[in-house]
Parts: sequence; C-alpha cells; structure tokens
Amino acid sequence: MGNVMLEIKDLWVEIEGRSILKGVNLVVGEGEVHILFGPNGSGKSTLLSSVIGLPGYRIVKGSIRFRGERIDGFRPDEIAKRGVGLAFQRPPAIKGVKLDMFIQSIANVSDCAPLYRELELDYLKDRDLNAGFSGGELKRSEMLKVAAQAPGLVMLDEPESGVDLEHIAVISGAINKLLKKDRPCSDRSSSGLIITHTGYILDYVKADRGHVFIDGRIVCTDNPLEIFHGIQKQGYEGCVHHLGQQAIGGAS
Repeated sequence: MGNVMLEIKDLWVEIEGRSILKGVNLVVGEGEVHILFGPNGSGKSTLLSSVIGLPGYRIVKGSIRFRGERIDGFRPDEIAKRGVGLAFQRPPAIKGVKLDMFIQSIANVSDCAPLYRELELDYLKDRDLNAGFSGGELKRSEMLKVAAQAPGLVMLDEPESGVDLEHIAVISGAINKLLKKDRPCSDRSSSGLIITHTGYILDYVKADRGHVFIDGRIVCTDNPLEIFHGIQKQGYEGCVHHLGQQAIGGAS
C-alpha cells in the first residue's frame, strides 16, 4: 500500500446515547477499493455517516484521518470540500431544488454534461431533486452527485440495492470510471469504501479488500470474493463461528 487515504483508529460512535460503533480500525490506501459486508444494523452505514460528519453521530472515542488530516469534528461541507464523497442508500427528496441546480452548485468538474449522458439522466435535469424518482433513478442521481464532486474518497452505501441488473451495469460503469479502474494501480488517485448487501457489485467492480461488520466491529478482513462466497454458504453466523474456532485453535 502506498499513501494512506483514510485511517480510522479505535472509533466509538453513539446515536441518541446508544453505542453503535465499538472500536473500529480501518486503513484504506490511495487507489484501493474496500468492501463492507454485514447484516442490517451492524454499523456499516453509521461508519460512512461518521466519516462524512453527519449530525447525530456522536464520536465518543477514536479518530478519523483523511490524507493525514484529522477530520472528526469537522462539518460535512468541510469534509466534502477536502475530497470525501458519500452516495446515500436512501437520499432525501428536496422540493424546489432542481437536480441540475444542485449538481452545478457542488461540481468540481468543468463540464457535467458527459456525466449526465453516462448515467442516462438528462431527462431529469429540471426535476426536483430526488422527488418521485424510481429506485434506479435515485441510485444514478447519487452517483451523478458523487461523480460531479470528483472526490478522493468515494463512499457508496449499497449502490446496487433496489435496482435491476441494467441499472447496476450503468452505476458500476460510473463507479469504475470515478475510481479510474481502467488505469494501473500506481496511477489511481481515488479510493473507494463500498457497502454491499447483495454482493452483486463485486461482479462489476474489482475490490482489493473486504471487511465483515458485526455488532459495531470489523470481525474479519480478507479477499472480498472469498468473504462473500463464505457468507453465501454459511451466513454471517458461520463467519462468527469460524472466527471463534480460529481463536480456540490459536489459544491451544
């Protein structure tokens, strides 16, 4: 691994007094793509929300560094301006704000027209942001937002959930372009942190590392495809059982 893009150390986070993250440690190198697996409610989305600094996520211990700078405690707009982008799983609708008005206000690229074409969203330019959008349109709208930001760290919360295979292919194409997957590893400057529930995204986006989230902790790190195939065969319970067996074997 070359330069470190994201470094999370012993991160503990509460929501309304309830402990959600319980000592998360994670390092994402420049140009790397990491996948987060885990059952619903395990803390995956809380991790991304904490990195981007959303209100309501109280960091009680630990640190988050982006490109060496400590960013926990910064406002979301300050973090976004430094080069962190987040595509929500369920983005809110904002009436009175047109999609194109919003995209132009956050864009860090000189021309957004190619992004609209790639994501097949030209016809939604003058619609209220996310209002009445289908599942596929919501996901493509979020990808448009992140692509327009051109962030160094691309965080995606279940980009393939609730959409058909055709939309997954379009969304994945945009992800690969944003992460510069067509270039050699040494030429990639953007990193990715992607939550997946179905695992379908792995058919389209090549990831470097996979992590299993259970009860607010990362309990396993390995090749993402191997992790996913293990989850398919044994479920997350099997993963926990396997780790327990490893611990017993190591202690003997």
